[in-house]
Amino acid sequence: MIDLPAVFERTPWGLVVVHGPDATSFLQAIVSQDLGPVAVGETVAALLLQPQGKLEVAFRATRRAVADGDAGEGDAGDEWWLDTDPAYASRLADGLTRYKIRVKVEIDDRTADSALVSVIGGEPAAAAAGDGLVVTPTTWGDTVGHDVLGADAEVRAWAAGAGLRVGTAEELEVLRIESGVPRLGVDVDDATIPQEAFLEVDAVSFTKGCFIGQELVCRIDSRGHVNRFLRRLAVPGRVVPTAGAEVLLGDKAVGHVTSAVAVPGEDRAVALAMVRREVEPPADVMIHAAGTPVPATVLP
Repeated sequence: MIDLPAVFERTPWGLVVVHGPDATSFLQAIVSQDLGPVAVGETVAALLLQPQGKLEVAFRATRRAVADGDAGEGDAGDEWWLDTDPAYASRLADGLTRYKIRVKVEIDDRTADSALVSVIGGEPAAAAAGDGLVVTPTTWGDTVGHDVLGADAEVRAWAAGAGLRVGTAEELEVLRIESGVPRLGVDVDDATIPQEAFLEVDAVSFTKGCFIGQELVCRIDSRGHVNRFLRRLAVPGRVVPTAGAEVLLGDKAVGHVTSAVAVPGEDRAVALAMVRREVEPPADVMIHAAGTPVPATVLP
């Protein structure tokens, strides 16, 4: 059992800031989420997709107040904070820049100077942060929390004054996997269709109109299906499967492990795996881990 609430440091953190008179209309034509209804201070999940509809970058978009405090004139002075895994921030910035044609927009990668901490198990109301920080409510399975994002020094100062136990990276990995949260480049990559990892649930608008990669995700939503899903696995015992370990249902290979970790203080591990759609959870499977067959259960 992980002792919560706790604060988890995730530094550096990917932050791309898009600002300028055309910032909202520019992003609205490119990303998967409908940004029009998002109010200042609100955060939504979004995707940058390839033209073929597969994943480029998953991120969150937060609408920030304009510098002069006047957000009433269309897109004048709009600013968006787009945060993502630090290894993918440059891909996000470069991907957006490719579509920057005759628009009044600036795209700044501020990853080197940015940080994020995740409070897990604490009520969002407990997050009293300054104007330079973004506080986003989060859920980790059935556990609530909040993320605090901003300049490195400000985030570190906030975390130091939070009065919470500092959690470990291993504990955060357990919480991430148990909650089914995919990690870019680990559980999902540029071969992933959003519906395979259930990313469309929060990050895709099927009503807003055109965006890059729209055709594939909308076609699957309206009259198709994907052939595999990212699923959670419960793994009893002390053997931790390695990434790439084969998942078998009977004698048939039905997928592979993408990430796994031992649960501290318990005789079990948790994992994520891409498995065939015909594997209906809950389902008992075997994992070939380091040459040893390990039983596991595929969870919803």
